[in-house]
Amino acid sequence: MTDSQLIREIKDGNVELYDELMRRYERKILAFIFHMLKSAHMESLAEDLCNETFYKAYRSLNSFREVEATFSTWLYTIARNTVLSELRKHKNNQVSLEQSGYTPQAALEALPEQTILRNEKVSMVRDAINNLPEKQRSALILREYDQLDYQEIANILGQTVSSVKSLLFRARASVKLQLEPYFLEPIFEEYEEMSRR
Repeated sequence: MTDSQLIREIKDGNVELYDELMRRYERKILAFIFHMLKSAHMESLAEDLCNETFYKAYRSLNSFREVEATFSTWLYTIARNTVLSELRKHKNNQVSLEQSGYTPQAALEALPEQTILRNEKVSMVRDAINNLPEKQRSALILREYDQLDYQEIANILGQTVSSVKSLLFRARASVKLQLEPYFLEPIFEEYEEMSRR
């Protein structure tokens, strides 16, 4: 069953199907929320805010119209607004978007020094992303980690597609600029892969 079919069924009274809709998006939404809370050291609230997001979506499901956005875009928007509201309550506007659950793994034959260097590089990329303004961070994480297209990101952030492209350009340039002093060679492979997408 597609999201649209599920939503129609739920609107028609089959509310038990909402569990299926939640199951489809829970991990992605939880990871997205966790990213946003990371630099504020509020990760412990991720599950609560994820539940709140799905609760708000359920309560507002009758007002959801597919002609305006896909369900996933609408859900990401609710999640983002829920987190930003919580961050404002805690008077901490630095929103972090860190790689979701990614822990660098060294190959079995890798030397300990290589593992340490790789972990340091990953940490530096994360710090550089954390230093970006909120909209640039959001755009970058939605594009590079959640693999959303420009139109979906535009809908979530309330921007035009050209604004999203501009945000992404500035975010990537800023990350590169922040990392250049630490490396004599071109920016390492994790960031190069991100930029090619």
